[in-house]
Amino acid sequence: MADTSALVSKLSSLGLKDSPVEHVAVENNEQWAEALATASGLPSNYVLTKTLVFKPKQPKSEPIAPIVVVIKETTTASSKAIGTELKLKDLRLANEDVLKDVFQTARGSVSPFALGQVPQEHIGNVRVVIDKALLTGDAQIAFHPLNSSQTVFVDSAALKAYIASVEGLQHVVEMDFTAEPAAAPVPKPAAKPAAKKSSAAAKTEDTAGLNKLGIQTPKSVDFSEWYTEVVLKSELLSRYDVSGCYIVRPRAYFVWQQIQEFFDAGIKGMGVKNCYFPMFVSSQVLEREKDHIEGFAPEVAWVTRAGSKELNEPLAIRPTSETVMYPYFGDWIRSHRDLPLRLNQWCSVVRWEFKNPQPFLRTREFLWQEGHCAYFGKEQAMRETLEVLTLYRRVYEELLAVPVIEGEKSEKEKFAGGVTTTTVEGFIPDTGRGIQGGTSHYLGQNFSKMFNVVVEDPASEAGADRAKLYVHQASWGLSTRTIGVMVMLHSDDKGLVLPPRVAETQVIIVPCGVNAKTTSEQRAAINDACLSVEARLRIVGVRAEADLRDDKTPAFKFNHWELRGVPIRIEIGPKDLESHIVTTIRRDTGARDAVQTDALETTVPLMM
Repeated sequence: MADTSALVSKLSSLGLKDSPVEHVAVENNEQWAEALATASGLPSNYVLTKTLVFKPKQPKSEPIAPIVVVIKETTTASSKAIGTELKLKDLRLANEDVLKDVFQTARGSVSPFALGQVPQEHIGNVRVVIDKALLTGDAQIAFHPLNSSQTVFVDSAALKAYIASVEGLQHVVEMDFTAEPAAAPVPKPAAKPAAKKSSAAAKTEDTAGLNKLGIQTPKSVDFSEWYTEVVLKSELLSRYDVSGCYIVRPRAYFVWQQIQEFFDAGIKGMGVKNCYFPMFVSSQVLEREKDHIEGFAPEVAWVTRAGSKELNEPLAIRPTSETVMYPYFGDWIRSHRDLPLRLNQWCSVVRWEFKNPQPFLRTREFLWQEGHCAYFGKEQAMRETLEVLTLYRRVYEELLAVPVIEGEKSEKEKFAGGVTTTTVEGFIPDTGRGIQGGTSHYLGQNFSKMFNVVVEDPASEAGADRAKLYVHQASWGLSTRTIGVMVMLHSDDKGLVLPPRVAETQVIIVPCGVNAKTTSEQRAAINDACLSVEARLRIVGVRAEADLRDDKTPAFKFNHWELRGVPIRIEIGPKDLESHIVTTIRRDTGARDAVQTDALETTVPLMM
């Protein structure tokens, strides 16, 4: 927990005269203003502030370099203008993990005082931008002292003194933000127009409150923040208390299960069998393959203690399983008749060392499959490498409706210790960038030489000194990254868009037209019709669900299921019952159609 008392003591030495004002915890400036309106002991003249944290575009290998922007509540902070001032490109609002890992704080409690909590290894990379409008005038400046249930008021001199006192902070800029043009004087409004203005303002506030359940950041404004909002608010993932790890919720796990079933059937048709190896790797085994471990060394997580006792030998948690499995390939393969050996395992792996986790794309633990096969010759191993690559393409195109291309990685990008890395790559139009979808590797004889996976040459003469041949190997992996690629390509500012084949709920049925004048008999008839449609669609294999919650309006339900990406919505109201029709709405296009109730079993499946 943040040490507020130490901060207040430091601020007192810089001129703070009054104790922090206590109030309810707030999430935004509107709530903050309301909380202070009922508090006592406030200065007669003060301004509220906003503290924003941005992150520039930078190589993944570089340490994170966040920008802390401190502005008046009424100032508009243009990320483009800030980037121009600092000579940085593509500024985006930092996610929760940056706030937690670098500033030891959370959204809603961010203030310039969080600079005092930045570890020394990060503080030199932090830039601070202060709104010049805050540094002029006599008004006291309001900030949260590390948590959103308190407010302190300081003058501009104390603010500048505090920032100057942060040890290791090197980059501080005062910036003039473009002010909105002043409105022309207008006559004092009459009572009636004033009432309308007040009503409109109230409506805006109500709408803002409702929108907090939906996506706040447009896809075109901040793609990274939009993406994080979509995966969290659509209930694909939830945050976990270990940075870089996420809870995979049922909606996302269902997508992964569909991928598993499709791909598993494909590889079993090729003759691959499933197995499972332990997650722990001894340091001796992991370090046998120098080129391979150098590629993964920064990402390997180590177990060094069991309870209170130090382990005699540290154990690595697998970042991939070549070094886990191949020592046993050497035990199992004795003759060319034992080939091919074709194994796959569904498991999780851990890759620890990175600065900016992104849901599904860069997480410290993730689910995947990894195939490991051994063959007598190169041609067979290379053929499998390409066959699996085609299966990966089919996963994307046939299940996830994501177009990808097959190709080969460059020498610098190929898998550590491999000979050739092939890949399926997608393209995200909103970012203008390609994205790796899955990789399949021809490993040659590199690992078989390291782990002595050999067979006797059947062409040589029998005897004790019969010639030995190293086997040729292939490995391939596909992870839950697939879900992230799908989300980025299809989803929009309303939320998630799911392809029907991987949607846990393919059709949501919503009763409509029910109001205070609706009789209990009419309400029951509409609900029964919804349940009847649900049952009929399930019989023909459609994953349908009726939303009969009586404490939510139809409009709320529409937004609720649009946010969660359900492909088709069916609306049923009193007039629909009379006309023997239902209304269908597609999530991806918004197209509305009237469908005869006796044609549902044939019409709805065709919409998938």
